[in-house]
Amino acid sequence: MPGPFFIAGTARCGTTRLRQVLGEHPEVYAVRWESRFIVDPGGFADAVLPLTEGYTPLRAQDTMRRLADMLACRVAGYGDGLMRGTGLLDEVGHDCYAQAVATLWERLTWYEFDTIVPPLSYRFGRWQYSPGEPRSAHAVVARHFTDRAELIAAFREFTDTVFGAAARQAGKRIWCEKSPPGNLMFIPFLLELFPQATVVAVMRHPVHVAASFLDQPWAPRTLADILHFLEPVYRSWLAARPALLGDPRYLEVKSEELAEDWPRRRRKLFADLELPDADTPSTFEPERLGHRDGQLDARQRAEAEDGLGFAIQALGYA
Repeated sequence: MPGPFFIAGTARCGTTRLRQVLGEHPEVYAVRWESRFIVDPGGFADAVLPLTEGYTPLRAQDTMRRLADMLACRVAGYGDGLMRGTGLLDEVGHDCYAQAVATLWERLTWYEFDTIVPPLSYRFGRWQYSPGEPRSAHAVVARHFTDRAELIAAFREFTDTVFGAAARQAGKRIWCEKSPPGNLMFIPFLLELFPQATVVAVMRHPVHVAASFLDQPWAPRTLADILHFLEPVYRSWLAARPALLGDPRYLEVKSEELAEDWPRRRRKLFADLELPDADTPSTFEPERLGHRDGQLDARQRAEAEDGLGFAIQALGYA
């Protein structure tokens, strides 16, 4: 059975439209909310090194604290940033999610203890606690995983339990997920997490991506800062790309090519994913991709082409 599928991209390149297309396939469930617990700071990708060859007790304690914040706060929509207000728990089911977290926590936890919290204030010649200031804290220390594969398996089971339950509830057998730009920068980790997965990297002309960022409330406000944001994303992807191009689990698609000849490209896309063809309501349309051509003036376009010229060249847009 093919899948699962991870959709990767810079953002504003067609990842959302591809998620819609895949989710309209009779066999694929597309997670509507960006999960981010795999690739974002404090998530699974960050936890591997501190719990394996980079283990120290303090790093293991800090990793558990960050994972707790990710899984209990940010994924639930209570944190700051892009995940604030997310409805992922409503989508996958609160009971299923709570049980998956409890199982993962049991597998990760090694021991717990109460530790002192030093006072913050220095008064009358000595350190003193202020009224109501905590004097102790509960520490949870993760296990030292000498076998990296065991830790990866625990993260895999959690992810598949949560997303698989949502897929089965929708009557589908495969799930797909997108979390840009993290998925694009952690493709090797995604393929380690799910060796049978396929990662679909969606690309769009980098200048059009930069222009599209200008309209987004979550993005930097100036073109110069947008280019600063995008440059390391492209460089990280392009550094891993030569090895990925030889991996059959890695697939690249250009939004412009999908829109140019959608029915034929759709059939090829589904065939590459080992899925039967399906006529989906969502499509890639040229007018939705070309309207950025006039958004930047000549000076801005030259600035974008100069800043992202390495990506334009590498991705075949020169």
